[in-house]
Amino acid sequence: MARDHGAIMAIVLRGARELTGADGATFVLRDGDHCQYAGEDALEPLWKGRRFPLETCISGWAMVHREAVVIDDVYADPRIAVDAYRSTFVKSLVVVPIRRSKPVGALGTYWASQRRPSDTQVQLLQALADSTSIAMSNVELLSGLEARVTERTAQLEAVNQELEAFSYAVSHDLRAPLRAIKGFSQILLEDHAEDLADGKPHLDRISGAATRMNDLIDDLLLLSKMARSAVVRGPFDVAQLAREIVAELRQAEPARRVELVVPDELPANGDPRLVRVLLENVLGNAWKFTSKRDAARIEIGSRDGAWFVHDNGAGFDGSRATKLFQPFQRMHTAAEFEGSGIGLATAQRIVRRHGGRIWADSSPNEGATFYFTLA
Repeated sequence: MARDHGAIMAIVLRGARELTGADGATFVLRDGDHCQYAGEDALEPLWKGRRFPLETCISGWAMVHREAVVIDDVYADPRIAVDAYRSTFVKSLVVVPIRRSKPVGALGTYWASQRRPSDTQVQLLQALADSTSIAMSNVELLSGLEARVTERTAQLEAVNQELEAFSYAVSHDLRAPLRAIKGFSQILLEDHAEDLADGKPHLDRISGAATRMNDLIDDLLLLSKMARSAVVRGPFDVAQLAREIVAELRQAEPARRVELVVPDELPANGDPRLVRVLLENVLGNAWKFTSKRDAARIEIGSRDGAWFVHDNGAGFDGSRATKLFQPFQRMHTAAEFEGSGIGLATAQRIVRRHGGRIWADSSPNEGATFYFTLA
């Protein structure tokens, strides 16, 4: 579970002393042709922070030979650089390599009196060193992953900044000429209608196209915003949101007669601000596609853990339902029903931001049902 080399050393040094009953332990890292004494846990200071050539250091011997070394008397073994031990308490030691195939370091244990640890203790120390090598590899892998995540996060932040700049440009730079086109068209229609009798239908089409383009810009900006908006979850009532949205639709088209079926409550947990936008798109579609029905009906409810919006409108080919949620994909021509083809893509982004899913079921001329979850 250790996430850095410092944590690994602290755990391993303590474990080495406990497993062998040693008076001190050192954690040594290989640095080219030198040993770096990176950490220690001992009765008195040993060599922490010092570097020695591999050939003059017993830890180097363990790494070069890739095997454990057990020394009962440090002053009687020719492999020991005695001068390095005179100022220490060390009389006996065991050093094992960390990763025996290609050692990256060594783990040493020391005693203040002469003793020879049992074979079991040496085996336990080697097992600890083997586990240490795995932990160090995991930390290096994790460090690499974290670096890549940091890099990707920076890239995403840069992309988001570019998207925000693009949204600003769309919002300001594209709207200005559209306002001019629509404004001057309206001036011509109002002030020069008599002189433009034959051209009036063309001006109407120009003005209508500018309006549709402005609506499309609004929808694209909303789609972009939904991809970046933070989700702030909380309890709310889907039924209440639905009633409010349908009331606004009725106010915009008071001549429409649409039966609304909705239960008293539909409790949910999510971001009510975002879910309102989701419902505005789905209910707006239901309202639009029932416009040619004499007895239009829209039902909102829940079933099997999902909320649904059902209408008895024009419907569509259910085999193409997945395309509905792609920007600019439409099941009906603009002459049949107006729309930009962005609304359901926005709805899907909102659902995905909640960790849920959205899908649809329909047949031509038999209405449609949209389902969504907010995991």
